[in-house]
Amino acid sequence: MIRTVESPPPVSAPVLAAYGYCETVTGQQARNFAYGIRLLPTAKRRAMSALYAFSRRVDDIGDGALDGEIKSARLEDTRALLTRVRAGEVEEDDTDPVAVALAHAAQAFPIPLGGLDELIDGVLMDVRGETYETWDDLKTYCRCVAGAIGRLSLGVFGTEPGARGGDRAPEYADTLGLALQLTNILRDVREDAAGGRTYLPADDLAKFGCSAGFDGPQPPEGSDFAGLVHFEVRRARALFAEGYRLLPLLDRRSGACVAAMAGIYRRLLDRIERDPEAVLRGRVSLPGREKAYVAVRGLSGLDTRHVSRLAGRRQI
Repeated sequence: MIRTVESPPPVSAPVLAAYGYCETVTGQQARNFAYGIRLLPTAKRRAMSALYAFSRRVDDIGDGALDGEIKSARLEDTRALLTRVRAGEVEEDDTDPVAVALAHAAQAFPIPLGGLDELIDGVLMDVRGETYETWDDLKTYCRCVAGAIGRLSLGVFGTEPGARGGDRAPEYADTLGLALQLTNILRDVREDAAGGRTYLPADDLAKFGCSAGFDGPQPPEGSDFAGLVHFEVRRARALFAEGYRLLPLLDRRSGACVAAMAGIYRRLLDRIERDPEAVLRGRVSLPGREKAYVAVRGLSGLDTRHVSRLAGRRQI
């Protein structure tokens, strides 16, 4: 059982400074993530910021303009840093604040750091320009870049002692990560195409006449682009429904954090479903006031209670 750490020992000044750096990175670059982690107690919020800052570094290498060989080398350098963190070889006065913060977080919480290795593996798939023939192929990628983040986060959140089904929490966290990543893929389909990347499965693209790709604000001629989007939206909704079973297994504030982050993406999915071609015209996003509303809803526990009621009905 994953247990929550509620009373960590005092944090030294160098470590506080390292966490401060990670929280600044998170606040500046994590549009949706930051709304959720604001709801966490201090120790968990700091740990989540350290995870985000490390993950952001990995993503930035993959998304940068460097040659593929250089990207691969830098990703392996980042993996070597992770190995040092895992081995307890990062001192508080290390010059890399992300490494210092992550090392402290890994000591304070049972974080499965192997998930960050999976993230690096997933970004290497991007660097190699891999494409995905089937949903099963794409799931492998999504589990690396998003499912792993769900499992890493669960190490910080912990589960409620005695929660029924707590042993399935990593599975639910992984599935919720897949739901968020598929939503991201739909939202960014035009942006990714401009960067030479295609994530949606080739067999889905062929089924709806979209194999030509998305190089403009209009769908491929003769395609059923709306049908493709609605098909993927249904898949994402099924993943959300399964992943939301994580919520009743968490303490109130951790559940609020997850509900807020997932709720923002579910609302993005709603917008995409209503106007599929919007993703070809620009990035679909939510205004700040709507994100704030989702965060308040998460803190109120409405989503957690709803999932609990559904689970109770299934057991009758």
